[in-house]
Amino acid sequence: MNLRLSRTQVVTRIVLPFALGYFLSYLFRTINAVLSPDLVAELGLEADDLGLLTATYFITFAAAQLPLGILLDRYGPRRIEAALLLLAALGALVFAMGDHPAQLIVGRGLIGLGVSACLMAAFKAFTQWFDHGQLPLVNGVIMAAGGLGALTATAPVEGLLQFMDWRGVFLILSVVTLGSATIIYLVVPDAHPRAPREDWSAQLKGIRSVFTDRFFWRVAPLTTLSQSSFISIQSLWSGPWLRDVAGLSRNDSAEVLLLIAVAMMSGFLGMGLLAERLARLGIPPVKVSATGMLLFIAVQSVILTSPTASWVTPLWMLFGFFGTAGIIQYASLSQHFPRNLSGRVNTAVNLMVFVAAFLLQWAAGAIINQWPQVAPDHYAEAGYRAAFTLLLSLQIAAFIWFLIPGIRSRAPAHHSVPKR
Repeated sequence: MNLRLSRTQVVTRIVLPFALGYFLSYLFRTINAVLSPDLVAELGLEADDLGLLTATYFITFAAAQLPLGILLDRYGPRRIEAALLLLAALGALVFAMGDHPAQLIVGRGLIGLGVSACLMAAFKAFTQWFDHGQLPLVNGVIMAAGGLGALTATAPVEGLLQFMDWRGVFLILSVVTLGSATIIYLVVPDAHPRAPREDWSAQLKGIRSVFTDRFFWRVAPLTTLSQSSFISIQSLWSGPWLRDVAGLSRNDSAEVLLLIAVAMMSGFLGMGLLAERLARLGIPPVKVSATGMLLFIAVQSVILTSPTASWVTPLWMLFGFFGTAGIIQYASLSQHFPRNLSGRVNTAVNLMVFVAAFLLQWAAGAIINQWPQVAPDHYAEAGYRAAFTLLLSLQIAAFIWFLIPGIRSRAPAHHSVPKR
């Protein structure tokens, strides 16, 4: 660990401020799974409209990733995340005041752009303040903060709706997000001494070196499709599935969503800790993550074939736990590339994940909409099955690609990272 700050200062001035930002990012990402009945009822949305509205978060989030990687490596995580969170606060305000789907899409898009740095800025800061061997665990800690955001977006938000409508919820979120931006700007230190800045040409070459690396293309497709499928379902379609396929009430669905979030938090912490411990025994994080993603595929297969009520809660908790496995690959890639590329490496993966999440979440809504509604605002089980089968098939194909021996490679010599 960097010794210029004490361990307590590292936690209070680096980990906790970024954890708050990522907490909000994940809360924004998943809140529509609970709010979807209110949005559908008030705005008269079809399934594909709901999918587009919610997925807009992902496309603006994804569009920011490559320039974000350059900006993080050039100006540091404190300035970039604080500035972008101001846009998220504005987006939440626009969403709260919107009376038309187009206005909500604009607000949701601003939110996605505004929180686009929350995880990547944390990862960048951690590469500056922690040794590489600690990254799987500390990355798991920040992801657990995201899990807490997902948890808050379930039963707690459902309870809050007893006292206010969804617009009031977003007004509160706007204020809290503004506060988070202020805390990060004022509290988080810059790494010192700062490395000399690369010129813009060198930074663009850094992006090229990421996208032409064989190890990156071994890992990225499986990580992308595992994470984007998890995000697409967990942030929206899990709630309607529990209502329409499992037959749960709104309150019961919110409780299951809360348990999914608890399992997700456990997964982020547990998988990160496991990866760190196994790395000491010579088992690389890339293998730990791949095993977790294979188990995630298995859980989804069971959900598709056994949607009976008695299995719903444990199956979806396993979905939440193993859905976190792909995040370990961010640490694998950070270890593979030199420190000065860490922002661009992580945002390159994030670009792929969130473009895929946008397409898959929207496509899932379009597929579900191909079957007639079984009741007002209730979708057919066959539609969910078809949509989820598509996502599962893509993950299986990516896992096969990951196993192909011809694309395996060791880190080239110029990618080695000096210890400090």
